[in-house]
Amino acid sequence: MASNMEKTLNGVNSCDNQCHMGDPRLPVKCPSVFIDNFVLNGPTVDVHAAESFIHQAMEIILDEAVTKATNVREKVCEWRSPEQLKDLLDLELRDGGESESKVLQRCRDAIRYSVKTTHPRFFNQLFAGLEPYSTAASFIVETLKTSLYTYEVAPVFTLMEDTVMRKMIEMIGWEEGGDGLFNPGGSMSNMYAVNLARYSHCPDIKEVGLSGSARLVVFTSQEAHYSISKAAALLGIGTKNVYVVPSDKRGKMIPSVLEEQIKAAKSEGAVPIMVNATAGTTVLGAFDPIDEIADICEKYNLWLHVDACWGGAALMSKKHKHLLKGIHRVNSVAWNAHKMLMACLQCSAFLIRDKTSLLQRCHSAQASYLFQQDKFYDVSYDTGDKSVQCSRKPDAFKFWLMWKALGTRELEQRVDRALAMARYLAQEIKKREGFRLVMEPEYANVCFWYIPPSLRNLPDGPELWKQLHTVAPVVKESMMKKGSMMVGYQTHRDKPNFFRMVVISPQVSMEDLDFVLDEIHNLGKDL
Repeated sequence: MASNMEKTLNGVNSCDNQCHMGDPRLPVKCPSVFIDNFVLNGPTVDVHAAESFIHQAMEIILDEAVTKATNVREKVCEWRSPEQLKDLLDLELRDGGESESKVLQRCRDAIRYSVKTTHPRFFNQLFAGLEPYSTAASFIVETLKTSLYTYEVAPVFTLMEDTVMRKMIEMIGWEEGGDGLFNPGGSMSNMYAVNLARYSHCPDIKEVGLSGSARLVVFTSQEAHYSISKAAALLGIGTKNVYVVPSDKRGKMIPSVLEEQIKAAKSEGAVPIMVNATAGTTVLGAFDPIDEIADICEKYNLWLHVDACWGGAALMSKKHKHLLKGIHRVNSVAWNAHKMLMACLQCSAFLIRDKTSLLQRCHSAQASYLFQQDKFYDVSYDTGDKSVQCSRKPDAFKFWLMWKALGTRELEQRVDRALAMARYLAQEIKKREGFRLVMEPEYANVCFWYIPPSLRNLPDGPELWKQLHTVAPVVKESMMKKGSMMVGYQTHRDKPNFFRMVVISPQVSMEDLDFVLDEIHNLGKDL
């Protein structure tokens, strides 16, 4: 049977039905109004039943997704294969609704079989941990169910987004201000950068398209996020026109080679438009030399974008902001607050050093049903026409509330502690037999190999690398099926598979890091 929250009032006797005349708190008897056999005067949702369901669901969320999910004694995941999980979850959607008790069980099951990314021993991605203030903000955002295209439908969140962006722009060091918006993820921010770079060089493309344009070229390092190539494909620039600049052994773009590639592209008749630098690469956590790259971009009049989705948090830290030296010189920055700073997913800012309404001019479609110019308030607060989206979630609130609760100093300490924990882990790896760092960490990425006892007498060379390549995948499978922890692994260039630990959450203790190394040894010692 369907839930008792929503009912169709077909066949209700008119003398039993009520309508509201004037004050809705004073019901008055009136005849039922029918269209297509639906009674229209009177709601079909039982608000009290809805409130009761939400209360029960919230209790499940607090117990299962907050208390248990963050308990180090609980599992990080309850691994099931796709086929097993399909059977357990009963995913089929049917004509009839289910009882409230069954729906609540669906909630429990969804939590139980999901990976607990808030668990202290989840180190698999560039996000982790429970952030209570941002979580509360997420509940509020979902409950209010609004969109950030106009001030009239999102007055509070419009002002909050503006405030957060101004503060982030201040952190970057753009003294004359800038512009920006929050959007669904760093990949989208990088796409905005490519589109703005193209528009700033070739504004006619917005109206006439690519047919008459020159061959446009974008430059990025071999360590950069794949979203740059995806943006080039999506925007019609083409992935072959993304020139990949080699990185040094630390994973940093080599500026001299960048300049050579720019000269080569120009000699081929192509039009270079943009360089994408990375502040905190995905695997190694490397920071490109922004100042040197900015010199080159100024010399050749190229848009310089910095993908600081991961490393942008270092700007909060007096101790570590030197990693992004020169960022005040760039044209645009992507910065994800849902990574090191731990705001709830998604919370991604795209910021530009521009005060000429470039975002608006590039993306505006002037929809007359949203962006009327004769509104009764200041329409400069209607920010939706700057975005390629129509509906846009007020993600900045999740960062704003967290920032208000913690203050800048606590956010700085969050960054400093995470990097201190990464250094501790690197030191422990160097002490332990069978563990070897890929390189000294520059940020919170700690990359290392575990070499089982059976391989420790092999000299460095092809045979060792071949066998070592199989170790990390087997250990990863074991830890997931056991549910003890989650740590990522990958290959890199010519290197065999290695583990990549990412330390973020203040819930993580020194003991958790020791546990990770002990567990990897226990799971891999017999390989």
